[in-house]
Amino acid sequence: MTTLQKIHDVPVLMCAPEGEPIRSERDALDFIGDAGYQGAQWVVIPAERLDEAFFQLSTRVAGGIIQKFAQYGVGIIILGDISRHTEASSALRDFVRECNRGRQTWFLADVEKLKERLKG
Repeated sequence: MTTLQKIHDVPVLMCAPEGEPIRSERDALDFIGDAGYQGAQWVVIPAERLDEAFFQLSTRVAGGIIQKFAQYGVGIIILGDISRHTEASSALRDFVRECNRGRQTWFLADVEKLKERLKG
């Protein structure tokens, strides 16, 4: 289930924490299509919805999913605590840091951080 919210006048599609795990680009396309239909600029996916393979960069799952969002011009925000993954992988930690510098993909700890990022 998803809900459309406006945060600082930015339409954001919020995905529910419960539901099928997101494992592939095909799964991502469902959210991208929903975002397009509802006019959302960003899709927020709770970290717990992502398959463990997403956090292992060697699987290329994260790259494929993020690439799909970029191709369709929809931003993606991974919301939640991913510290156990970043502590286990310096490559993932670097990837998250680089993503957070951009304007397409963000990894944010909570809704308050999301509100701060969308504010300015």
